[in-house]
Amino acid sequence: MFKFQVLYQSKKTQARIGTIITHRGVIETPVFMPVGTQGTIKTMPPEIVSSLGYDIILSNTYHLYLRPGPDIIQELGGIHKFINWKKLILTDSGGFQVYSLSQFRKITEEGIIFKSHIDGTEHFFSPIITMEVQKKLGSDILMVLDTCIPYPLSYEETKNLTELTHKWAVESLEYWQRHKNEKQGVFGIIQGGMYEDLRKYSAKFITSLEFDGYAIGGLSVGEPLEIRNQMTEISLEHMPSNKPRYVMGIGTPLDIIDAVIRGIDMFDCVLPTRNARRGTVFTSKGFLSIKNASFKGDSLPLDPECECYTCRNFSRGYLRHLFHAKELLVYFLLTLHNLFYYAKLMKNIKDAIKNETLEALREEIAQYYLKNFNDSK
Repeated sequence: MFKFQVLYQSKKTQARIGTIITHRGVIETPVFMPVGTQGTIKTMPPEIVSSLGYDIILSNTYHLYLRPGPDIIQELGGIHKFINWKKLILTDSGGFQVYSLSQFRKITEEGIIFKSHIDGTEHFFSPIITMEVQKKLGSDILMVLDTCIPYPLSYEETKNLTELTHKWAVESLEYWQRHKNEKQGVFGIIQGGMYEDLRKYSAKFITSLEFDGYAIGGLSVGEPLEIRNQMTEISLEHMPSNKPRYVMGIGTPLDIIDAVIRGIDMFDCVLPTRNARRGTVFTSKGFLSIKNASFKGDSLPLDPECECYTCRNFSRGYLRHLFHAKELLVYFLLTLHNLFYYAKLMKNIKDAIKNETLEALREEIAQYYLKNFNDSK
């Protein structure tokens, strides 16, 4: 029930167009997955997210495990029925969330002991437990538990954590082979930090295991763009062409197009939704912060070249007013705009792959996004 096929391979780059075929539907790649950490794309009804052209979203095992709990979601018909999302869902194993809560967790050979960020209660994630939780949730694509490696980190520590990721991947796959659900796919995750030999080693090891797809983890953790691209390329050298390739957690427009050029098929990132709630939007001319005082009397839309509902109906001046007044409507309007931008970005990327103009599109995007995102805040 879970298949992947390449429909078109660029002659100028490593970019490709493909399809992921599942019992629930077909996804065309390259694909961007909005992040619905707790079973919702914040501020957005699922019907509107779907209407923008999104066929798959991401939810998080860690958060749904803590609240409301996988048993409750299973009793209520599984995650799709629970959140009223009729298309595909990928669930992250929770490894990154535990990594980000480093002061509240302890990594052992068997798994991760961590304290809930909600009430401080202690919990344990093993490779098998995270697979069991995701099976109860009923997501379409499951991610194995891994150790997200911070940057910078010593070679020896990075090697040890990478070995642990490999051990857990084997345990996860063995569990999956015993309890496989043909309607679900499971992906392995490549680690290795920012060390070339460890990245190669991890890519070779993880892709030697028969997962339905492979992800590159441990990027977008503070490393420079050049190193990120280098680690992506090293990983891709050893990733098979007949399986989907997913790079986790990267998401500026330039990040995405750089990864597509190198052969990546799948992406997720909180940037379009989180930034919207902080007053920053993506436009055809780069980042725009609606908080800026210069927009107080501005009658223009967020992006004169955009055709989203927000840009067709509201001015920068009005949106700035809503944001500073902390009116809830603004979070919906800005998030809608950003998701519309990302949907159009992915369409433009696919068109450029077919027309062999992807490098030209990359140069156009780089004019406005070739800078540290922090500069835009």
